[in-house]
Amino acid sequence: MEGVVVRLTLSLIGPGIMLVFGAAFAGAWAIDRRRPYLLLMALTCLLFTLGAVCQILYWPNSTGLNAMLSGALYTAAVLLAAQGILLRSDRAYPWALFPVMLAIFLMLTAYFFYVDRNLLARVYIQNFGYGLVLLAAALRLWTVPRTRPVDRILFWVLLVFALHFFPRTLLTIGFSAPVGERAFANSIFWQTLQLSLAVLGVSLALAIFAAAFSDLLDDARHDRTIDALTGTLNRHGLEEAVAARMKKPEGPTSVVLCDVDHFKRINDSHGHDVGDAVLKAIGSILRDAARQKDLIGRFGGEEFLILLSDADLKKATQCAERLRLAVASHDFPLLSESESVTASFGVAERRPGETWESLFKRADICLYAAKHAGRNRIIAG
Repeated sequence: MEGVVVRLTLSLIGPGIMLVFGAAFAGAWAIDRRRPYLLLMALTCLLFTLGAVCQILYWPNSTGLNAMLSGALYTAAVLLAAQGILLRSDRAYPWALFPVMLAIFLMLTAYFFYVDRNLLARVYIQNFGYGLVLLAAALRLWTVPRTRPVDRILFWVLLVFALHFFPRTLLTIGFSAPVGERAFANSIFWQTLQLSLAVLGVSLALAIFAAAFSDLLDDARHDRTIDALTGTLNRHGLEEAVAARMKKPEGPTSVVLCDVDHFKRINDSHGHDVGDAVLKAIGSILRDAARQKDLIGRFGGEEFLILLSDADLKKATQCAERLRLAVASHDFPLLSESESVTASFGVAERRPGETWESLFKRADICLYAAKHAGRNRIIAG
């Protein structure tokens, strides 16, 4: 009797750990609901725990019902885990596949219990099926850029977890299943299954949780440096980026200041909602028209700054002209056809040894001259 209690207690350790991870994922989702994959991972842990408890405690105590219920819970957990991991990387499968895959697993389980009673077939269907589902998810992640160490760790842990289903099943159960529930519970297959799921399952949960924590840190860093309205750097982010860029200039460095013409008139005539829409569009125009390595930020109400590396005054002026034309030709849907939006630009190239403050001031003087000269133009100096 003591041996049974000890074995039962040890078997429940794995599900208990997964339940703790489920609570952690649910808590993370409650903090940041912009990441629905966290909720899917919480549900995954809960479903896996319920499936394991059903099998370990043998509830319901009908072998057929137990196989169907635990199989449904395990299968749903695996499908949700794969979908959650893919959803995090914007590679999720259509949700319509979920009930189809679940139905296929359940129909095969029912067939090989109620029609052709074959425990070995059920073991292979579940283990190889779960391995294939997770392997497909890992292969789908192969095309996702893995720039951060945590993303590379998650990919490899998922791949190992998916692949382990195949050799483990072949080596521990072979081609003959134990006869009877007691023999199955004491088999090498069952004991190895519990150990592998406890070790590799927890490793996968840890990798996903580490990735989620890294995502939350990136979000906090992003919110601290990015202007929520325009998607460009905010003043704080701009100051940090400019300071870093000025320490290690890549060739000639120039700055372009942009100010939306008559913006106060837009706000007064149409309201701040339309004004915000115009600024959002301007931010998008600047990001699309500038080079990828250029720094773009909003440092005032309707004022933007572009820091160009490896660009002398001539190249910077050409860039400013490209930006000016992009703004002037853009269709702003919330404004009437007779209304147009333009911007004025001031351009300056950094002189040898010149400070950022001096460079900015010279560009600001040029911007003021452009507005004073009639707006929708560029002054470089």
